[in-house]
Amino acid sequence: MCGVAAFALLSCGEKASDAPDTEISEVQNTASTDTASAAGGSPELGDWGVEVANIDDSVDPGDDFYRYASGKWLDTFEIPEEFSSYGSFTVLFERSEEQVRKIIEDAAAGRNPAGSVEQKIGDFFASYTDVDAINEKGLAPIADDLSYIDSLENHEDVARAMARADLALNSFFGAWVDIDSKQTDRYIVYLTQSGLGMPNRDYYLEDKFANEREKYKDYIAEILTLAETPDAEAKAAGIYAVEEAMAQVHWEPAKRRNRDLTYNLKTKEELIEFAPGVPWAAMLDEAGVPAQNEFVVREDDALQSLAQIFADTPVAVWRDYMRFHLLSSNAAVLPTEFDDANFAFFGTELRGTPKKRERWKRGVAAVNGALGEAVGKVYVDRHFPADSKTKMDALVANLRRALDERLDTLAWMSDVTKVAAHEKLEKFTPKIGYPEKWEDYSDFDVVRGDAYGNAKSANAFGWEDQISKLGQPIDRTEWFMNPQRVNAYYSPNRNEIVFPAAILQAPFFDPNADPAVNYGGIGAVIGHEIGHGFDDQGRKSDGDGMLRDWWTGEDAAAFQELADALGAQYASYEPIEGFPLDPNLTMGENIGDVGGLAMAYHAYKLSLNGEKAPVIDGYTGDQRFLLAWAQVWKRQVREEALKNQIARGPHSPARYRVNGVVRNMDVWYDAFNISEDDELYLAPEDRVQIW
Repeated sequence: MCGVAAFALLSCGEKASDAPDTEISEVQNTASTDTASAAGGSPELGDWGVEVANIDDSVDPGDDFYRYASGKWLDTFEIPEEFSSYGSFTVLFERSEEQVRKIIEDAAAGRNPAGSVEQKIGDFFASYTDVDAINEKGLAPIADDLSYIDSLENHEDVARAMARADLALNSFFGAWVDIDSKQTDRYIVYLTQSGLGMPNRDYYLEDKFANEREKYKDYIAEILTLAETPDAEAKAAGIYAVEEAMAQVHWEPAKRRNRDLTYNLKTKEELIEFAPGVPWAAMLDEAGVPAQNEFVVREDDALQSLAQIFADTPVAVWRDYMRFHLLSSNAAVLPTEFDDANFAFFGTELRGTPKKRERWKRGVAAVNGALGEAVGKVYVDRHFPADSKTKMDALVANLRRALDERLDTLAWMSDVTKVAAHEKLEKFTPKIGYPEKWEDYSDFDVVRGDAYGNAKSANAFGWEDQISKLGQPIDRTEWFMNPQRVNAYYSPNRNEIVFPAAILQAPFFDPNADPAVNYGGIGAVIGHEIGHGFDDQGRKSDGDGMLRDWWTGEDAAAFQELADALGAQYASYEPIEGFPLDPNLTMGENIGDVGGLAMAYHAYKLSLNGEKAPVIDGYTGDQRFLLAWAQVWKRQVREEALKNQIARGPHSPARYRVNGVVRNMDVWYDAFNISEDDELYLAPEDRVQIW
């Protein structure tokens, strides 16, 4: 939503999704060493960066390279009860979590001046984790807001309530502020479809989610009953009915990826005329943007229909709807029975997770969400070595050089488009480790002992931070992920690739590992993010982030033909019976994976500077490169979580991020002696290489 394409799984609510060529020499110098220890120490994983013990030699790599690389781990590892899935990202997530816990507890233990960021971190965490105090207060903290909802008399009242930033109530549309995709020197307000309590429209409309629908209806009634709401069952039915009506007009997830379709600029007058029945003036006034005259409407006809649903739905139903969503969205800071009910549905029913995480772990997540950059600043000081940034600069430079060379070899692209592609690549901005400028939390008030009030303050602060950008110059220093988050992203509106500090660790990046492993790990991540600038949607922005068509018609058609061929491969994958992959939903990530690994391999070969890579423990450099990529993606996932990912996620499941990629790379066939008899074999003419 916020205009970033992320490497793993990312939500845009968190703030949080190139180096000069002269830095290449540093990478070249480290590549020809015979042992990993020459880099200055022992790698974290194995003797050279890959966990050889996880390799299952009983599996033919040509039949299932994912299982070949990690089969022994897949056969023996059991997902901890508090997770819906577990893999390399989770290992680093837990490490970051422990490190952040220490930062937070240090802040909580000190005598910090009122208003200091340390006071806010410590008090926010202490309030969130004091479950006894939360239980003792019962519904008293939220009572005034429930009474406010009960007092709403007409649709204008409802509209104002939906627009209140502190309550963050579910509404039929969502809003955020970002760079205007077609006028990248200004910020604008984006409007998008919203209003559903379940993940997306499919959960309301597809037969395969019939059980989840019934459980959701039960959950709505349970939350209302816990709050002593009269006629809870009947009101739950009304709430579900309005959500189902909204789901019927929502766009499908794959359609929402189309950046051409989701850019619909409208003036305030045009918006009022386009979606009558909504008291827009009242909503915009309550949201703090009464003077905003232009908006980008993403799903235009959906918003038009949602506006009609808003007008046609009785106020009494909207009161029930907002009452439920206020309670549900704040369940974590309400008495335990609300939290338990919320987890039973969203954690267990939808994701298959048997057990809630410990309260301190959830408290860390809450602080990261509310005061993430304040924590991140300390995290970087304590846990991000300065030389990691220098080495990443060199890797990024080598990846850029690789794509620069590859562009010139593309037979399907004309010279005219190649010139523009080179220009876009030249304008890529890398951000590594942490932001240059940190978020100012001076206006964010935190009160110890008021968990619910602090959650409201976080909501209000986040929205005020967004609307304060309107009318201001573009802040190119802004990040959309905290440094302690294990992920990476590309922003098409900014043409920038961002790598938070926490992902710059093994197995992705280890300064002491074999260079082949680093290129197969973080090198492929870098290539993936660069590749997003040239995937089916990222390619629609130029080097300045402007959404415009800079391709010739013939080149666009040639690209689409290749993308369709890749999509046909992924359309044949069905991880669970009845749950095939939607290649239109995962297209951008699939292109990023295939192109990113190809770029990383090219960069790895450049780093060898013409020398032959050593054989280590019987594995060639090419084999080590590919094994590193495959082991990065080892992951165990519960069936419910996998269904959720297939239905709504832009990323293919882990197995296909490995097998679906390597089968399109010639180097894999040579490195592991893949033949026509192997299950993953593709004839050379059927292998798709776009970048």
